[in-house]
Amino acid sequence: MKTRTILAGTALAVASTLTLAGCAGGGSGQNADGSVTLTLWHNSTTGDGKQYWEDTAAAFEEANPGVTIEIQALQNEELDGKLQTALNSGDAPDLFLARGGGKLADMVEAGQAMDLTDKISPETKTVLGASLGAFEVDGKNYGMPVAVLPSGIFTSQDLLTAAGVTAAPATISDLEAANTKIRATGVAPIAVGAKDAWPAAQWYYNFALRACAKDVLDAAAETRSFDDPCWLDAGENLQSFLATQPFNEGFLTTAAQQGAGSSAGLLANHQAAMELMGAWNPGVIASLTPDEQPLADLGWFPFPEVPGGDGEEGAIMGGVDGYSCWVNAPAQCTDFLNFVVNQENQERYADAFQTIPASSEATGAVTTPALQSALQAYTDAPYVSVWLDTLYGQNIGNALNVAVVDMFAGKGSPQDIVDGVNAAAARS
Repeated sequence: MKTRTILAGTALAVASTLTLAGCAGGGSGQNADGSVTLTLWHNSTTGDGKQYWEDTAAAFEEANPGVTIEIQALQNEELDGKLQTALNSGDAPDLFLARGGGKLADMVEAGQAMDLTDKISPETKTVLGASLGAFEVDGKNYGMPVAVLPSGIFTSQDLLTAAGVTAAPATISDLEAANTKIRATGVAPIAVGAKDAWPAAQWYYNFALRACAKDVLDAAAETRSFDDPCWLDAGENLQSFLATQPFNEGFLTTAAQQGAGSSAGLLANHQAAMELMGAWNPGVIASLTPDEQPLADLGWFPFPEVPGGDGEEGAIMGGVDGYSCWVNAPAQCTDFLNFVVNQENQERYADAFQTIPASSEATGAVTTPALQSALQAYTDAPYVSVWLDTLYGQNIGNALNVAVVDMFAGKGSPQDIVDGVNAAAARS
């Protein structure tokens, strides 16, 4: 199946704040009395994000008598596995968080996702623009984007200033030099939650974005072959970076987003100066500061350039969060998706999640300087690659993430990453 895996540089979108719990059953559909119950799975169990979904569901129910939305919040690291189990059982939620790429293509091939192509209103298609491409498979659309999530390095500007780092590192050698200055002040240069695997793997994704040309990234989604030399180059460049010891002490057992000791918590509490993460991070960081308010000195810069690679300068790794309908969901599922992306709800989403909304009508709600910088870089990027574990599907993505963490732990090599991914591709 062919899925659009590289997004246009002009795409706009939104994210999801993470930290969750709970689980629930599948879609209920039409009830005996003619009413309709929709089940919704998302990944925001606390704070403004959780309240956003409750308020939005209530507003939709008020405007659509006879429709009830039952909401379940799932911890982010558990969502994919529980969703896949529910889909395979034939008792899936009607609405669920989706991220496009190979993961969505696999659902489409299995007949588990609803074709939304003719169900998205013309007005919605206009304001969402290129971000809809993230949910396109074989020329048809299977999801509604709510947020764009460019990857980059979030910073404590106060800690950078205290270390004498006065300009954003433009190259990886610049970043290494900044790390040396920061470490001398007694704080960790960079926090990473390697316990959760994917935050560590993001470092490989970004090194691959710099090492590999766009057509190589595209081709691998179709051929499932990772034999181009750039994949090994990316691992070797990451290994060299790891040798400079850029991360917080105990990074292998550090969680990404849960608690003050997580990588986001280290940044929130000025115990680390930087963290590589997607554009949902400001909301997560705000929930972990001592007063649970946005980090006043939060900054952002794009992943540095790595000389010698084939990736185009300014390209960005990122993603688009959205929602899909189960193939057997009631018709009201698509009505709710169109409702979620109207201007008012997208502006509310941007505010609740402190992120970048998918709708071009709602980007005025992005007021955080760090996110404004990320949005500008995202808009200016020659292309944006979806997260590699999303781009290449769950089986390959899991193998990639595990192999990268093994190298972080000193138990694997750049060649082991390539070999592991190729082996997973051969099985998929």
